[in-house]
Amino acid sequence: MTRSVSLKTTSPSLKKSVKPTRPLYILDDQIGFILRQVWQRHTTIFARDIGINLTPTQWAALAKLTETGPCSQNQLGRLTAMDVATIKGVIDRLTARGLTETSPDPADGRRLLVSLSRAGHQTAEKAAPNALAISRETLAPLDAKERETLVALLNRLR
Repeated sequence: MTRSVSLKTTSPSLKKSVKPTRPLYILDDQIGFILRQVWQRHTTIFARDIGINLTPTQWAALAKLTETGPCSQNQLGRLTAMDVATIKGVIDRLTARGLTETSPDPADGRRLLVSLSRAGHQTAEKAAPNALAISRETLAPLDAKERETLVALLNRLR
């Protein structure tokens, strides 16, 4: 006796529809993606409103030097959250523009101190009100309490 095997086929129209499940990882819900979008919005505002030809990293270096006074390039990099190569490029460009200058560290002759030149001080003073306005515009969609909470929470993540 011979057995016959029958293969059943199901036509596509008879297949049970399967509801797609929600993916485990939704990009729009991820903090890194959200922060990148906020950063892009902020840098657009910055470029439009800073009022002088400075990048955000150049402004960070000028602003920090205004706060601290002269310091080593390495220390400035740490204070502005820039790696060694980035801070070197920033200082090289600012120095080429006459906004920063270097001098030997009296406490350690092997180290150079970076400081603002007279033009650097003037540029920082001129740009500071614009930089404050840029921060206000970046946070404008939030009310005062939300701004305070957001900044406090972000500071906890650093």
